[in-house]
Amino acid sequence: MSGFYKVSEWVMYFTITNILWVLFNLPIFILLFYIIKTQNIADFAFFISVVFLLLPILFFPATTAIFACARDWVLSNDFNKIVKKFWMHYQKNLKQSYAGGFLLTLLWVILFIDIYFFIDVSIIITTIILISSVFLLVYTTIFFSTTVHYNVSFKQILINTLVITITNPTLFIISLGSNILSLYAFMYAPIFITLFFLGAIYAFVNFLVFYRVYLKMLSQKQQ
Repeated sequence: MSGFYKVSEWVMYFTITNILWVLFNLPIFILLFYIIKTQNIADFAFFISVVFLLLPILFFPATTAIFACARDWVLSNDFNKIVKKFWMHYQKNLKQSYAGGFLLTLLWVILFIDIYFFIDVSIIITTIILISSVFLLVYTTIFFSTTVHYNVSFKQILINTLVITITNPTLFIISLGSNILSLYAFMYAPIFITLFFLGAIYAFVNFLVFYRVYLKMLSQKQQ
């Protein structure tokens, strides 16, 4: 019975945290729904532009907060006062989230423009764009873990994220896989998956793998 209770506890914690994350990102989710449904190029361009404007303001702070909650779960099994802790993490990491959000969103905008105008120019350019897209996707994911785990300057967070992204193929592959599965779930799975579980599971899995890589790096430094 205790095992069932523990699982129920985890489901409840994941659900509450995920609902908070969805609420903070609700305007973005609504716009993404219209982007998926629209067949009008002008509407698509407008909606995607608004999403890019909202990403550093809404998505990055909320996602940093949910990764910080995942860190609490992984390091100490701390599930107390979920709403209060989510808001505390949101405020604590707000400055770094905004800075990273604006920088990474700018890079995504540049990449999106490159995809739109140059994706079919040649096989070489297509390959470069695809590799850049994959790298930036994984880098963005790992950025959230480094932001909540390292108490360092914003510049050092960017450097740490780059080093970890380049030097850890296992973390790279798992981060990429989690993004692909999350995108698939968002587009095709029942909506309750996104509403109640998707963001929390995504943050938990990515931070758990990140933390194991971090411990391995720490052990290698001490040898």
